Amino acid sequence: MLNTVILHGRLTKDIEIRYTQSNKAVASFTIAVDRMKEGTDFINCQAWDKTAETMSKFLTKGSEIVVNGRIQTRVWEDNEGKKRYATEVVVNTFDFCGSKKDNGNSSNGDSIDNFIPVDIDSTDDLPF
Repeated sequence: MLNTVILHGRLTKDIEIRYTQSNKAVASFTIAVDRMKEGTDFINCQAWDKTAETMSKFLTKGSEIVVNGRIQTRVWEDNEGKKRYATEVVVNTFDFCGSKKDNGNSSNGDSIDNFIPVDIDSTDDLPF
């Protein structure tokens, strides 16, 4: 069986990081993911250990990221004895995709505005 999810979206707020009693870092955050047609889904996520620490250090509200992980459902009883459920993505890896400030352009200033077309004669040998 397979339980893998890949999400591309933006952080809805700054990452919240805390530490367990055994000093393991755990980061909690929500990613806003656009649907194919219309609308947005808000997906709760968790990251652990070094991944959690790295994410909380470099990412802020509005950061565009891709996360790779698995879906997990937790079950617990509340103070009234009722069962409660939470479904979230447990992040294994993530990638930076730009920032809110640069609107998706790469950090070295490359963009479609800087594109220089190259005229290739069909008789020329290509180096690949």
